[in-house]
Amino acid sequence: MSKLTILEFPDPRLRTKAREVAPEELDDAFRAHIENMFETMYDAPGIGLAASQVDDHRRYMVIDVSEDKSERRVFVNPKIVAREGEKVCQEGCLSVPTIYADVTRADKITVQALDEYARPFELTTDGLLAVCIQHEMDHLEGKLFIDYLSPLKRDMVKRKLAKLHKNNAA
Repeated sequence: MSKLTILEFPDPRLRTKAREVAPEELDDAFRAHIENMFETMYDAPGIGLAASQVDDHRRYMVIDVSEDKSERRVFVNPKIVAREGEKVCQEGCLSVPTIYADVTRADKITVQALDEYARPFELTTDGLLAVCIQHEMDHLEGKLFIDYLSPLKRDMVKRKLAKLHKNNAA
């Protein structure tokens, strides 16, 4: 397995809208890439990673919100088919390191997707898993959690990350 490079804001590739994964693409090479995504996500460390974040602009993501890495989930061509309620959660993102902000999301969702073997499934969930699914699905649409912030706060994030990158390069 190999660790993948996670794109960081303001990389324009993060704004690319992902295309659907064709059934014939769900092969052994795809499943090996899924393993690399999990390894990259765990190493970061994170609880979710969309393909767009590793410069693969197909509609899939990996998630594991467990503390012991025991609840690995793969969502291929996910669609949210139902939303209920609202909740505000503090979110962070592997593509926007060191930044956290409150984001309003649906409290409960139902998502339909395929797994890495092209088997369809439907999942109704709430809490952290629901928030994580919505966050990663935003990536597949070319949207970042900081897009929910005011323009002033987004500019502050840009300056903070530019300074961080400058200090890391020195």
